[in-house]
Amino acid sequence: MSVPALVEVFRSRRRRACEERALVLTALGIVSFISTVPSSFVLEVEEPDLARARAQLEAYEAENRPAVARTAAPVLHRHAWLGCAAYAAYLLLVARAISGGSVRLDAFDTGELDAARVQSGQWWRAWTALTLHLDAAHLAANLGAGVWFGYLAGRYIGTGAAWFLIVAGGGLANLTEGLLGPATHRSVGASTAVFTALGLMAAYSWRERLHLRQRWPSRWAPLVAGLILLGWLGSGGEGTDLVAHVLGFSVGAVLGVVAALRTARQLLERVPGWIAGLAALVLMTLAWGLALSS
Repeated sequence: MSVPALVEVFRSRRRRACEERALVLTALGIVSFISTVPSSFVLEVEEPDLARARAQLEAYEAENRPAVARTAAPVLHRHAWLGCAAYAAYLLLVARAISGGSVRLDAFDTGELDAARVQSGQWWRAWTALTLHLDAAHLAANLGAGVWFGYLAGRYIGTGAAWFLIVAGGGLANLTEGLLGPATHRSVGASTAVFTALGLMAAYSWRERLHLRQRWPSRWAPLVAGLILLGWLGSGGEGTDLVAHVLGFSVGAVLGVVAALRTARQLLERVPGWIAGLAALVLMTLAWGLALSS
């Protein structure tokens, strides 16, 4: 009487994988054998059982196959360019008003981030300093980067909400540096707010991905990309205020994580975008009003 030939039904580099499938076949009354070949283990069954064994193993694979993670497309907000236009217009208006003599001649000195004066109570300098620039190149750089990062943040979070968080966060980062830094420290420029926008966008995107079944590189990609951009754009150039850039990014990241939480997101969605945007404008105008009246 001839012995049925053994036929390969499964192969793996892990013996455990073959043993798991052998148990499945044994439970169904199919005899199987595990043999070793170079760099692999082979699960074999008798030839008459091959078709049934394959069908059972295919069913086993289907039941244990991990579900494909479907990444829901983020809801993108419209009219993000409006916030960018307002940002650019405000910076240009301040520059024109000071250079053209439309405001007090000492407005630059009055509005810069002067740590000694911030520590003596002039908190508004943390916000007025965001609108002042040393020259056209300084202004152009912050206009370009701010419009780009602000546009992306506005698309994800909402135009008004994003710019309110950027303005509030940039000022808070400046205030922190002014209060904790040396009394001799002085600085101007919107770059702190620019990196607040970058941190806001990166952290918001990262936090929104945490519930998705993704590999860790995909889940952490937004935050890693934000940190790379911070290092690339925020640490070069003569006179760069690295502390302000790091603080801006850090404050933006905290705000981004909070804004992505369900309760905060629902709250931001209930506030009309124009009200949030107006609040950012009021904050800046209040700061300048206090600066010019002091």
